[in-house]
Amino acid sequence: MRRLTKRFREALSYAARLHAKQKRKGTDEPYIGHLLGVASLALQYGGDEDEAIAALLHDAAEDQGGRATLRTIERKFGRKVATIVEACSDSFETSRPPWRERKEAHIAKIRSASPNVKFVCAADKLHNARSILADYRLIGERLWKRFSGKKEGTLWYYREMAAAVRRPDSDPLAEELDRVVRQMNRLAV
Repeated sequence: MRRLTKRFREALSYAARLHAKQKRKGTDEPYIGHLLGVASLALQYGGDEDEAIAALLHDAAEDQGGRATLRTIERKFGRKVATIVEACSDSFETSRPPWRERKEAHIAKIRSASPNVKFVCAADKLHNARSILADYRLIGERLWKRFSGKKEGTLWYYREMAAAVRRPDSDPLAEELDRVVRQMNRLAV
């Protein structure tokens, strides 16, 4: 049985403080719900405590303070967690590069990433894809207005990320992401 220590509780508290005012894109949902969902998937699919902590903090540096936040994460939670968070971030700049360019670079980075980076990234994308699928069933085509990539770009991005996180060994998390992304694409035709 995997045990979560005080570090996990501290990471949960830190994530809740960092993202306290943030909402999910196009909704009134508190952002912490997404972070809890990603951490839950990491634990459900066999992740260790560092991967669960990285799952809680995967957007912290990107959305809440850039490299300064990344340095704090390393100091508080260790190099392994900070390395995963850094790799899961597509940009640290306040003025970000254009959406497609940023996503293409991020996909390329994930393709060559370590297994634990791919694992946390897959948990993040699976939680997002499930949310997109559920919201699409509720509001239909209006959903795509939330996303910078609109419908075509968002579907492209999730197909590419599902392929990027695949590993040569059997990987139930990446396989589930692939199933959900295929379902998303079929439904959105």
